[in-house]
Amino acid sequence: MKIKSGILGVGSYLPEKCVDNFYFEGIMDTSNEWITTRTGIKERRVAAEEEATSDLAIKASLKALECANLAPEDIDLIILATLTPDMLLPSTACIVQEGIGAVNAAAFDISAACTGFVYALTIAKQFVENDTYKNILVVGSETSSRVLNYEDRATSVLFGDGSGAAVVGRVEDGGILSTYLGADGKGKDYLKIPAGGSRNKASQDTVQNNMHTIHMAGSDVFKFAVRKMAETSQIAIEKANLEAKDIDLYVPHQANARIIEASAKRLGLSMDSVFVNLDKYGNMSAASIPVALDEAYREGKIKKGDKIVVVGFGGGLTWGSSVIEWTL
Repeated sequence: MKIKSGILGVGSYLPEKCVDNFYFEGIMDTSNEWITTRTGIKERRVAAEEEATSDLAIKASLKALECANLAPEDIDLIILATLTPDMLLPSTACIVQEGIGAVNAAAFDISAACTGFVYALTIAKQFVENDTYKNILVVGSETSSRVLNYEDRATSVLFGDGSGAAVVGRVEDGGILSTYLGADGKGKDYLKIPAGGSRNKASQDTVQNNMHTIHMAGSDVFKFAVRKMAETSQIAIEKANLEAKDIDLYVPHQANARIIEASAKRLGLSMDSVFVNLDKYGNMSAASIPVALDEAYREGKIKKGDKIVVVGFGGGLTWGSSVIEWTL
């Protein structure tokens, strides 16, 4: 009998510090009205000075384990998606492995920017269904506030910190029905952190020129996202042998309200069937989708048997989507 994979538990963690749009009025030429109208964002969370990406991930992971009724020792693989690792070496997943006590787990990071969670979920699906691993912890965790230039209005108002996690394992019915991933390296310069790797090593010049912060070609990313979000979702829906009208909840990457609304419209979905928490948290990159899943589940907006679509896009350029029949 073919093994099926699904989500066994979800969890999330948001830092306590909340920064609203009025903060930015005091440090740059912008306004609450401008930010809200252009993005839909009203506030975002910012990690404390002593909080690293792994700290957020550990707290989200423990909540996901509790939801799944599993002990850390039951996890045999950790996949962590992030663009803000604690450090280049070792992987943040290894730090999380120690932090939660998952002594039996292999661990690695992946880098797919805001699409990271969908990429990691797709990898986990293969490992479970190939009978390589039984219980996999998939985490999206970010401290984007560490890589923002607070003199750049185009990026600094957009991002927030947070972490979300899901345990992926065997299910009898439903589960992860389909996934679809894509990438286009021709758009590599649209969204990037130019320095800190082997291309531009850290130096006094790279720091002074803000090359260790997020750079974004906003209009190019916007056009790409509006097109790809709906297209990518539709492919995953068709791969699951479903139609858009069969989808109970659409959980998109929380980057921009106008992008979310445009993609839902292209799919023919009512905004009543779209989960949005962008106004509270901003763009949390790889953490965006798993935090939204956990919040939607806790709020009773997802119930057992519901068919949901998760879809993301990000630097790379990358994109990905999945159709999930909820089993919790």
